[in-house]
Amino acid sequence: MNFQKVEFLISAASPKDFPKTRLPEIAFAGKSNVGKSSVINRVLQRKNFARVGEKPGKTVHVNYFTVDQQCYLVDLPGYGFAKVAQSEKDRWSRLMEDYFAANRIDLGVLIVDYRHPPTNNDITMARWFIDSGCTFVVVANKMDKLKKSELEPNLETIRQDLELPEDCIVIPFSAEKGNGRDELVKCILAAVSK
Repeated sequence: MNFQKVEFLISAASPKDFPKTRLPEIAFAGKSNVGKSSVINRVLQRKNFARVGEKPGKTVHVNYFTVDQQCYLVDLPGYGFAKVAQSEKDRWSRLMEDYFAANRIDLGVLIVDYRHPPTNNDITMARWFIDSGCTFVVVANKMDKLKKSELEPNLETIRQDLELPEDCIVIPFSAEKGNGRDELVKCILAAVSK
């Protein structure tokens, strides 16, 4: 699959906007300042495909991209730090609930900040993936900002705090340097070929 052959498809504001044509869906979730767009850009090996915002909270809809006509890469709204009205946060929350309820996810990619313990919102998102029964991986982004001695303990904290199943893969990742890209691509390809 050619990850550079990618096109924006639709920005879905409600379930009626979700694509009718069924392809495997790879859904990326993470808090607003975790580097979700940067992780997506690294996977696609493109600099600015997914827009990296100056301010957190740039993704406000469920954004669909078609990758090589073989799958959808789905960029979900970020949660947490966005400085928007509560009514807008509530709308995002309903949209996310509708997306998970539609049972469309073939692989979930939960992006967390490797440097810090998971937030309550990260834990809630992990629960959504677990409760929906879909396969998901955790990408621990920003590993390049850690000392070597912090890598293993921080990974263990992430696994414990998110209460991950034994078989859930946690990928140490650096969107900046490219560490972890091959492992994540392998997980995506496995989900698409199922």
